Amino acid sequence: MSSQPIAQYRDLAGRGVFITGGATGIGRDLVSAFDGQGAKVTFVDINRDAGLALEAQLTNTTFIICDVTDSKALSDAIRMAEASCPIDVLVNNAANDTRMSVADTDEAAWDAAMNVNLRHQFIAARQVAAGMQARGQGSIINFASVAPEMMIENLSAYSTCKSAVRGLTRSLARELGKSGVRVNSILPGAILTDRQRDLWYKDQAAIDAVVAQQCLWRELNGQDVAEMTLFLASDASAACTAQDFIVDGGMI
Repeated sequence: MSSQPIAQYRDLAGRGVFITGGATGIGRDLVSAFDGQGAKVTFVDINRDAGLALEAQLTNTTFIICDVTDSKALSDAIRMAEASCPIDVLVNNAANDTRMSVADTDEAAWDAAMNVNLRHQFIAARQVAAGMQARGQGSIINFASVAPEMMIENLSAYSTCKSAVRGLTRSLARELGKSGVRVNSILPGAILTDRQRDLWYKDQAAIDAVVAQQCLWRELNGQDVAEMTLFLASDASAACTAQDFIVDGGMI
């Protein structure tokens, strides 16, 4: 797990935060970062063992096992979280970037990609919106990607979803903004999580090649994304909505 966040946001202490896909990868760093701010964090993930292990390490955090592609299960998990603390911040992080050629992407694979990468973000946002509107504040942070801009091969379904997330963000921002609710997107670049290292960046030569595409010649990690997420969750970004925030070291 990454070290504690660089910035501290006093207003996040005690706020309710709900994070999808929080057990591993970027999600793990997000959960740890919000816990370190003193927020009351609930996170969901399909990985029971990793979720329970992370929960045990932290102070203010609750784990609920949940498959975000099951809309009812996701809605139930959000209701459970809201029962103990209003959700002030929603972080729609869960995703699956499995690479698949166009020829191999049948309808079932396409639908599965839509469910995990796009649909759950709308379901979660819809679920928390009423409470945020009633309280006159809230921050919804949707995760998109630089993948569509980079035209990465074998990611047609994933890239379609991540492009749509940006449209969803702007539409939600317009509709919910009149009630004081902010909605923004984060576009991570080549964040070197364990999964990415295992699948695509297996040796130093591969890592060096991707770093060379960035303006900043250093490896990016989950804490880089977590720092941006904390900012967007905090009132420090009170005038920021309907925007894309790119965390890619200057790749695109």
